[in-house]
Amino acid sequence: MKKALTTDMLSFLLRQLFILIVVQLTFRRNILTDAAGGKWDLLLSNIGISAMHMQLLNNDKVVIFDRTDFGPSNISLPNSKCRNDANDLKLKVDCTAHSVEYDVTANSVRPLMVLTNTLCSSGAAMPDGTLMQTGGFNDGDHNVRTYKPCTDNSCDWQEPNNVLTQRRWYATNHILSDGRQIIIGGRRQFNYEFYPKTSSVDKSFNLPFLVETNDRNIENNLYPFVFLNVDGNLFIFANNRAILFDYTKGVVVKTYPTMPGGDPRNYPSSGSAVLLPLKNLQGGAIGAEVLVCGGAPKGAYVSAVNRSFVPALSTCGRIQITDPNPQWTTETMPLARVMSDMILLPNGKILIVNGASTGTAGWGLGRNPALSPVIYNPDSPSGSRFEVQNPSSRPRMYHSTAILLRDGRVLVGGSNPHIYDKFTGVLFPTDLTLEAFSPAYLDPNLARLRPKITSPASQSNIGYGQQLAIRFTIPPAGTLSKKLVTVTMVAPSFTTHSFSMNQRLLVLSGGNITAFELSNYQILVATPTSRNLAPPGYYLLFVVHQDIPSEGIWVQIK
Repeated sequence: MKKALTTDMLSFLLRQLFILIVVQLTFRRNILTDAAGGKWDLLLSNIGISAMHMQLLNNDKVVIFDRTDFGPSNISLPNSKCRNDANDLKLKVDCTAHSVEYDVTANSVRPLMVLTNTLCSSGAAMPDGTLMQTGGFNDGDHNVRTYKPCTDNSCDWQEPNNVLTQRRWYATNHILSDGRQIIIGGRRQFNYEFYPKTSSVDKSFNLPFLVETNDRNIENNLYPFVFLNVDGNLFIFANNRAILFDYTKGVVVKTYPTMPGGDPRNYPSSGSAVLLPLKNLQGGAIGAEVLVCGGAPKGAYVSAVNRSFVPALSTCGRIQITDPNPQWTTETMPLARVMSDMILLPNGKILIVNGASTGTAGWGLGRNPALSPVIYNPDSPSGSRFEVQNPSSRPRMYHSTAILLRDGRVLVGGSNPHIYDKFTGVLFPTDLTLEAFSPAYLDPNLARLRPKITSPASQSNIGYGQQLAIRFTIPPAGTLSKKLVTVTMVAPSFTTHSFSMNQRLLVLSGGNITAFELSNYQILVATPTSRNLAPPGYYLLFVVHQDIPSEGIWVQIK
C-alpha cells in the first residue's frame, strides 16, 4: 500500500512537472511569437494636423507638416498669431497651425507657423542639420523654407519667397557630396536645379528622361526615386525605368533595363524604394543595390477614378546598380501594397509599412488598408526574405508617413485621403494620431543582449577615412558574441508620399573588439572614406549585436 502510494505520488508529480514545462514552453513561445511580430503603441491621439511630411532632426525632435489651404487645423498658433494669405484658396486669415514640432522625449507637440502652401512638397536636412524644404502648391511652389533645430523652443519656419527657378510640386530632393541639394522634377517639370543657389547654377537644367517616362494625363513619374551612387552619380528611377545620371555634366552615364512587368512604380502609382545598406566600404569595388516594391499596375489610376479598385502590385524589383551589366531580379511580397513606406532599420533590415492593397494614390482612390507591416531581410536567401508583422488597428492610407527614431522605434502618422479634413461619414477619416511601431529587437526579453554606447558622446564630430573607437556595454546577464557585432550609420530621411528622401545606411568596416572590465567593450571601425558614400551631415550611429541595435547617437561627418 505504501509502495503504491509512493508510485502514484511520483507519477502525479511527474505529470504536474510535465504540464508545468509545457505551459512554460507555450508561454515562452507566445512571447517570442508576439516579439517577432513587433508592437504598436498609440503616442498621441491628436497632434492637431495630419502628418503628410516628416523629418527627424538632430535634437530628437520631428518636424511634421500638412498643407495650408484646407481651412483651419485642430491646433492653434501661439500668442494670437495668425497667417494672412490672400492667395489661400480656403481661408485668407488663419490662426491655426499647419506644422508642429514633435518632441520625442516629452511625447508632446508644439505648433509652428508655416506661411505658404506645402502640399506635396519635398525636402532634406542640410549638413548643419537645418531642414531645407522646397516647393508645394499655389503660392508655395517656388518657395524654400528652412527650419534650424533649437533647444529652447524658439525656432520656427523661415521662408524666403520665389527662390526656386521652377515650380516644384511632387519633386524629389537629395543631398549631394558637396552638401548642396538637387531638386528633381515635379508636376509638368522635366528638369532639375540646385540649392543653395550660386551665380553659376542659379538656373534649371533639362532632364529628357522625365519627358520619356511621363504617361499622358497620369504622369506616373512624380516623386522620382533618387539615390546618390557610390561613384558620385545619381540613380534616378521614374515610372518603370532608371538611369545613372552625371549631374555635373548633365549626361546619362547608364540606362538600366525596364523593370520586369513594365508597371509604373512612382506617384500616383506609388510604390516605394530604398538603397540597400552599403557594406565593405574599405574594399576596392563597393557595390550598391536598389530595392523597389509595390505600387499600382497600369491603368489602376483610371480604374480608381472610375470607382473600380484593382489590386495593388505584390512584386519587388532588386538591382545591383554598380554592376557592369545590371539586371532586375523580382520577388513577391506576402501582401500586395500601394502607398507604403520603406524604412531602413538600424540592423540593416527594411520595414514596409502603411498603405493599401487595392487602388492607387489620390483623393479617395485607395481601398483595403494594408494594416500588417512586413520586414524584409536583404541578406536572407531569396524566397525567405519577408516576415509579416503584427497589424496596426489604424488605416494609414493616402498622405501617411513613417520615419526611424533614435531609439529604434518607427514613428508613424498621417492618412487623409480627402481634399479637406473629414472626421465622420467617410470610409477613411482624416487621422490626427501619432503611433510608434517597435520592431522585435525592442522586446524586453532581448534587453540582456542590447548594447549601450558609452563613448563617443552624442553630437560628436567625425571625419572621413578615420579610425573610430566606440565603447559600449552589454548587460551583465548577457553574453557578447563578438562575431555578431556591427556598427551602422543611418541618415535620417524626409518622408512623404511613400518615399523617404535622403535615406541611407552604411555598415562601417573593421570591427575589432577589445574587452575591458566586465561587460565593457570597445569596437574599432573605419569611417566612410568618401562624401559619395556618406554626404556631409548628421547621422544616427548604432552598435548592433545579434540584430539588436543600441540606442543611436548623433554624429556629424564633415
